[in-house]
Amino acid sequence: MPNVIPSSADSICAVATAPGRGALAVIRLSGPDAHTIAEQVTHRKLAARQAILTSFYDARGERIDQGIALYFQAPASFSGEELVEFHTHGSPVVCDLLLDTLCAHGARLAEPGEFSLRAFMNRKIDLAQAEAIADLISSSTEQCVRLANRSLQGLFSARVHDVLEQLVAVRTGIEVYLDFPDEDLDVQQAQHFCEQLEQLDADIAILLEQAQVGERLHAGATLAIAGPPNVGKSSLINALAQSDIAIVTAVPGTTRDPVATDIEITGMPVHVVDTAGVRETEDAIEREGIARTRRTLEQADLVVWMDDVTQPGQAPPEEVDAARSIRVHNKIDLIDQVPEALEDEVYLSVKTASGLPALIELIRARLLGGEQASTPFLARRRHRLALQRTQEHVQAAVQGLREARGLELAGEDLRLAQHALAEITGEFGSEDLLGRIFSEFCIGK
Repeated sequence: MPNVIPSSADSICAVATAPGRGALAVIRLSGPDAHTIAEQVTHRKLAARQAILTSFYDARGERIDQGIALYFQAPASFSGEELVEFHTHGSPVVCDLLLDTLCAHGARLAEPGEFSLRAFMNRKIDLAQAEAIADLISSSTEQCVRLANRSLQGLFSARVHDVLEQLVAVRTGIEVYLDFPDEDLDVQQAQHFCEQLEQLDADIAILLEQAQVGERLHAGATLAIAGPPNVGKSSLINALAQSDIAIVTAVPGTTRDPVATDIEITGMPVHVVDTAGVRETEDAIEREGIARTRRTLEQADLVVWMDDVTQPGQAPPEEVDAARSIRVHNKIDLIDQVPEALEDEVYLSVKTASGLPALIELIRARLLGGEQASTPFLARRRHRLALQRTQEHVQAAVQGLREARGLELAGEDLRLAQHALAEITGEFGSEDLLGRIFSEFCIGK
């Protein structure tokens, strides 16, 4: 069933703070009747941008609580509408009573993300900035908080608009020739269009690479720790997590099922899976654990294949692709001479932590694909897909121009490219897309 955007003619209300008991709670009221309803609840005249200590009364005139009422006059509010915040004591009962009262005066309970949706509809924020609000709320690392703030400030949107302006400029030039068919497109002008589009393609490629890293930072990555039994996999995952989440014993085959935990590696959320040791065994339960390990290795974003440096020849199985794996040789504290590491290879001792920083840095580099500082924003899967579609259409336009297929086809490719790119900020987009995005927000935001 498609998501339907709620009507903005209603006044809406919701608790904006986290659920549960606390010292304070904030209830938000937005819509055309917000100011009138707030004055009915407070029995006071509310001036814009003045915090007023007041009592809150129910529909029968009985006092509910005492707190702060803060009125924001449209359009100078988060939603762009008349908006009032009630700062109450943080009792769930008080919040429910006040919400019931607001509804009794004509408001209704807000849908998830409806305040942000109204801010978007009233052009206070674009779609990428709206998503950044949700990302900021759900951020699990300091790095994600900083990058979500950059997106909220409009950095990602500005980069998208820069590319969009280049695209529109080339498309406009081509449309001129289409509108005036008497003007023939000479070879020199066609070459100029191609050069402009190739530069645009290069700029999109940079933005796409940053979006891919931003998506990884937003969604996190799956890191599988694998290898033969008793080589220190569980000890390594405990070292990475800085907590004893995996059982460590000298008995091979202790880990039967994959054990997972969420950790942070240099600011990136990582889902780490400690897998069962891979070996030939007659134990039916252990064989099932190994089968699950193989499935985990196929699905992981990165695999750390670990072996014992004192027992060479423990090669990874075929499920471990060299392009997405790191070879780790553990227990260097048991040998006299540590060999020189090759690319994507680390010698370490989990026992002494020697080599652990080098492994962490290599994991970061493999998952983020370069310098972390080059990623100025968080991104989502839909952003990446929109940029990929944009690039495909731009490349198709270049190929069409070079093969003299006609300006009409090139113009259509650029129209589709513009449409795909503008979906990121919401300048183009279906009602169903907007409904799906904002339905993922928390209530009150």
